[in-house]
Order: sequence, then C-alpha cells, then structure tokens
Amino acid sequence: MAETIFRKAKSFYDIYERKGGANKEVTHYCPGCGHGILHKLIAEAMDDFGLKEHTVFISPVGCSVFAYYYFDCGNIQAPHGRAPAVATGMKRANPKSVVISYQGDGDLAGIGGNEILQAANRGERISVFFVNNAIYGMTGGQMAPTTLLGMRTTTSPHGRKAGNEGYPLGMCELLSTLKAPAYVERVALTDAKHIMQARKAVRKALKAQVDGKGFTFVEALAACPTNWKVPTREANRWIVEMLEPVFPVKLFKDEIESRESEALEDRTYGPADVVAALDLPTEEPDIAFVRSPQAIKDPQIKVAGFGGQGVLLLGLALAQAGMRAGYHATWLPSYGPEMRGGTANCHVRISEHRIGTPLVHDSDVLIAFNGPSIDKFAPMVKPGGLILYDSSLVDRTIERSDVKAYGLPFTEVADKELGNGKASNFVAMGAFIVASRGVFDEGVVKSILPLVIKRKNMIELNERAVAAGMRIARDALAS
Repeated sequence: MAETIFRKAKSFYDIYERKGGANKEVTHYCPGCGHGILHKLIAEAMDDFGLKEHTVFISPVGCSVFAYYYFDCGNIQAPHGRAPAVATGMKRANPKSVVISYQGDGDLAGIGGNEILQAANRGERISVFFVNNAIYGMTGGQMAPTTLLGMRTTTSPHGRKAGNEGYPLGMCELLSTLKAPAYVERVALTDAKHIMQARKAVRKALKAQVDGKGFTFVEALAACPTNWKVPTREANRWIVEMLEPVFPVKLFKDEIESRESEALEDRTYGPADVVAALDLPTEEPDIAFVRSPQAIKDPQIKVAGFGGQGVLLLGLALAQAGMRAGYHATWLPSYGPEMRGGTANCHVRISEHRIGTPLVHDSDVLIAFNGPSIDKFAPMVKPGGLILYDSSLVDRTIERSDVKAYGLPFTEVADKELGNGKASNFVAMGAFIVASRGVFDEGVVKSILPLVIKRKNMIELNERAVAAGMRIARDALAS
C-alpha cells in the first residue's frame, strides 16, 4: 500500500520562528485568503528551479508584508507601493539574482501606480505577482483602485460610483499596452483547474526572468472573505461571479519565446567601487582629534531656516563631522513642498552611544537662519541649551533666560568678508565648533568638506567661512 507524504516546499521555513504568537506552524492570513495559495505556488517553483539561494523577495505594506516569516530566501521590506523601485535597485546591483515583487491591489495599483508603470515601461528584469482581491485587506477594508462598481467598503459605504470614484483599474490591460513587458497574464485562485493555470503562470514568469527575457507580471484574483464579509465557502464563487466579469482571466501578452535572452553579468561591489562611484576621497585623512571634556555631551541639534540657505547641507556636514570624529551620528532632513524659498530644517544627533531615533524634538542646540525658525524652535530648546542665530536676518533677541543665545552675523560675514553670502552656513559651522566647546574641531570639519561640497572650487571658500565663524564666536563668547 503506497503512502504519499505531503511536505511544505523547502523554500518555506519548517517552523515560522519569526512569526509572533505561540503558534509557529500556521500563517497569519485569514481563513480563505488567497495569499497562502500563491505563496505555495511560488515556493514550489523556487524549489523546482533551484532558486532559493538566489531569490530576493520584496514585500511592501499590505497583508503580505510579513512574507519574511515564511519564505526562506532573501527579503527586503519596502515602503507602501515602492516595491518595484526597490526591486529595480536589487536586480540592477545583482543581475543574477531572482527578484520577486509581491504586491496587493491597494499597494500596486494605488499609491504604487506610477512605480509599477515605470518599472514595466523600462522592462526591468523582475517578476511581479499582483494579488487582486478588490479591496484594501490589511488596513480595514477600504476601497482600492480595483474595487468593483457598487461594492461597499469602509470608504465607499454607499457603493463605488463611476462618476465619483471612477472605474476599477485593470492593471493587466494597462501594462500589456506597453512595449517592454515580456509576459502579462491574469489568473484566478479558485478551483483546482484555475490553480493549475496559476501554477503554470508563476513558473513561466520566474523562468523568463532566469532566462533574461524581461519584465513579467502575473495578476491573481484572490479571495478576501473577511473584508468582503462573505462566508469562506462562498468566496471562490464570489470571484467567479463578481470579479471575473470585470477582470477576465486570460493571457494578455506573451513575447517570451520571441525575446533574445540577455546575458546577465555577475557583479560584485566592494568599498573601492562605492568610493569610485561617489567620487569620494580614496584616502582617510590623518585626524588627530581629542574630545574635549567640556564639550556639549551627545548634542541633539536642530538646524532651521529658509530653503536655499544651505540648512540641509549644514546638517549633513555636522553629521559627517561627528562620524569622522568617532561619534555615532544621524541626519534627518525636513522641508516644505518647495525647498528653495520654502522653510527647511533638519535633525542632527551626535552621540557617543548608539542612537535609537534620528528625530530631534527638544534640542540641545538650535542653529537658526531666520525669524520663523526662532519662533518655532527656540521654545523647544532644553533649559541650559544653546541657540546660535543669524543676527544679519533676525532682528530680535531670544526671550529666554535659561539658555545661552548668541546672535552672530553669519550672512553679513559671508557676504562682506568672503564675497559669497551662500557660505553663511559654514560660518555657522565655525561658530558651532567654538560654542559647543569642541564637540569636534576645525581639522575634522576640513576633512569632511570634500565629502559634502560637490564643487571643488568651493571647498577653500568654506574653509575660510569656518575660520571666520570661529573668530566671531570667540569674540562673542569673550564679551
């Protein structure tokens, strides 16, 4: 008597140790969900083609964001809708890898609509598996770009109307009109016959990528009984009766056989390649820097002003100098809809210890280049903190007695002494060196200027700006 033992594909973990909760042997998906079926088809194809060690699975925001619980392969989590962009970078950097972008309808057709359109139009050599259940699944059942006309969701409680929300978006129909994609097909995860067709499509898409044939796209109509609010046993019938008339299951484009296979080079990158690509200095300068015991301890810095004043560049330079001086450092920019002329600020943290978050709320140091920045951020400086502001542009005093505040003419010095007002940010850098009592020194700053100043002829100007800033700060602190 023969006995058949069914096992999970080797491309799945035996036990889902990464998954939260006590039960490590079942997935987090709801009963009747189509993701598990498609996962199984992909994992089996990876096994049969020997792809496990070469595959990178890109999982963005959505029900499948936890795919790394289950697939025993490389995994990168991407921001909402950005999986095709991340997949593009991975494939171009590692051409012989097999890159899978696995996305839902809200993710791919909604916020990621332009990402998938451009990746397909470029013919990126990736395989995209698109789960279409006509609704946002993970975030509570909102209307998706694929939601059917008349279908009620949490954000279309009266049913989707063409005149208000537009028509359901057909991604296969859209992408198959482009010249670059090699293969576009829509399948359904319903009965055994359709699942076998889906199996063939998954394998065909992956094999085409391995063979260097170009961009492949498989859309899978899948059940979401929880958000559809239908019994699990009726979900597949709902796909057949409701989804398929709008999203017909068929082959939209197949040019795999007519495409020439592209030879994919196996590339490796090392530190020297990165330095060459970024045009960075090839040698580390010899920095003899000793931390001053009087320096501000682990400063959290906010730099703020108008766009175009070099606010973000100064923040980046502060972080680079911190790293060069042996600290941990982070830099996080924040700016309005228009950088130049609009408000801009950045968060900089420099610490002797590992940094948990790059955000700066209550700062130790504020460097401000305009009045609005003083109004907004001066109240948020910690008692005992330091405020450096551009007295050339701010005609007020700081109404706080519990901080050290110095108004210094950054812009005036840069304009009149250096002949270039744009150097005011590095005048402020020099002032910070002195006023911070030596978090790092002038030599450290000079060493990082080639990293942050792209125009080589501007490096010497900014070195003089730093020296000028140190001079005016010493005069101010001595008075």
